[in-house]
Amino acid sequence: MRRMNKIWSGYKWSECKWLLPFCLFTLLPLSAEAQVTLSGSIQSDVLVPQNDETIGAEKTEDLQTNTYATLQLTSKYVEAGARLEYLEHPLPGFEKDFKGWGVPYFFVKGKLDCAELTLGSFYEQFGSGFILRTYEERSLGIDNSLLGGRLVVKPTDGVTIKALAGRQRRYFDWNKALVSGADAEISIDEWIPSLKQGNTHVTLGASWVNRYENDDVSVFADATHRVNFPKYVNAWDVRLNLNSGPWSMLAEYAQKTDDPSYANGYIFRKGTVTMLSGSYSKKGLSVLLQAKRSENMSFKSTIDPTKAIGISSYINHLPAFTLDQTYALAALYPYATQLADGEWAYQAELGYNFKRKTPLGGKYGMTVKLNYSYVRAIQRDFVNGGSYTTLAGNTILAGTDGYTSSFFKWGDDTYYQDLNIQLTRKMSKDFKLFLMYMNQRYNKTIIEGHGGMIHSNIFVADGKYQLSPKTTLRGELQYLATADDQGDWAYGLLELSLVPHWMITLSDMYNVGETHIHYYQGLLTYNTGAHRIQLGYGRTRAGYNCAGGVCRYVPASRGLTLAYNYNF
Repeated sequence: MRRMNKIWSGYKWSECKWLLPFCLFTLLPLSAEAQVTLSGSIQSDVLVPQNDETIGAEKTEDLQTNTYATLQLTSKYVEAGARLEYLEHPLPGFEKDFKGWGVPYFFVKGKLDCAELTLGSFYEQFGSGFILRTYEERSLGIDNSLLGGRLVVKPTDGVTIKALAGRQRRYFDWNKALVSGADAEISIDEWIPSLKQGNTHVTLGASWVNRYENDDVSVFADATHRVNFPKYVNAWDVRLNLNSGPWSMLAEYAQKTDDPSYANGYIFRKGTVTMLSGSYSKKGLSVLLQAKRSENMSFKSTIDPTKAIGISSYINHLPAFTLDQTYALAALYPYATQLADGEWAYQAELGYNFKRKTPLGGKYGMTVKLNYSYVRAIQRDFVNGGSYTTLAGNTILAGTDGYTSSFFKWGDDTYYQDLNIQLTRKMSKDFKLFLMYMNQRYNKTIIEGHGGMIHSNIFVADGKYQLSPKTTLRGELQYLATADDQGDWAYGLLELSLVPHWMITLSDMYNVGETHIHYYQGLLTYNTGAHRIQLGYGRTRAGYNCAGGVCRYVPASRGLTLAYNYNF
């Protein structure tokens, strides 16, 4: 394969052709007797911003909002739906690419016996998502749905076959590349009665995904050559899932063909990911052990470097193998999966429930969880001794294989590590206590591009007291101790719940170490039926918002907030 073409004089960038969405709904072929259900939701988050030089917040609009309205019609054989999104004056962090409004999500789905056909927008995941996962996560600004068609067929018990093709959404547009694929899963136990009778379930799965893009994008490898991008990039995945009584095991392997990109420095090297996960769960005891090795698995639906920056346009997803933290200081330094560089990731978790009326369980019992996560660089020997820095425009290795890598060898850098222990105990009939300690190492240079290794110790205490059958008071105290970055942090929260309608929340996150800044918040929440309204005021710290190893930077803000949710 020729990896680079000679540059000719007068070369120009090809003009981009934008895809216009087709009609919102098609007619529903419903009989007079058919029952049709209308459902939907409204979500609107509003900020009235204020300037705050202390935290670096700037007032850019008088009012900022992310608003979504969804409608769906459902009958026995046909479903149709659409979502209106209004981000003409978006919330902080959404300004550049998310700005706009329209109906970027719409579909019609037909269901008949063993087949289901979707035309329009849809989400899909093959296996663990190593080669295909499209989903929506509004807090991160992710909606990478596909616009096209998907067919799901279940020809017999235990067999599911999927086929799809479409163009991937990118904000209020769609990328040019055609993404197509197929997936098959077979439940072996449906065919072998002895397995089913023995409560043993065995599932085999295989997937294939192709990206086709015939675009003339000019990326320079040196003074006289440019990268010759392959028109077709193929990826495949195989997996085995075994469940027997309390035991569960998942083994999965995926591979991707040459895919030079902005993320990997335009090298021609296949991508791979291997995962092995095992668990045991029985009353009072749970164990989880899993390991994953990946390299060069950044898979996007565009080769255009101007559209491939950031978290948009990803076709696939690799889980982080770190515990998703919900407490503010435990989530202060969240890990983001290193798709392009690759990583060795390990996770182990042990949970045990001490029974009631035992020396350690006490009167009401106690639950203890121990979790350990470790993420390390893979070993890489770069060709010709060259240096390699992803996402930095370094094309020294462009057009080459980039590096060689031994499967079982670690690289020099630790990306992330945490060890945490959690204890949940009911102290009395009305009071429940949660305690957590976490020791964390966070390589800020690898994950964010600067800052070095941050070592921290994090302490969390969460107490809930039932004042009356309809009144609950909950409080949090958290402390993060570190000699790195901005130093120590402290956090406190009080939350009063008045069932069934009201909740009052007051919190403050304070930097003890370097800046001595308070990030205070006050929230008043009212629930009635399908409506939820929340009014708040306070500051939001600049930082990364993460979910499942995917992170988005959120700038600092201050002001009055209003959130409204309605489901019908």
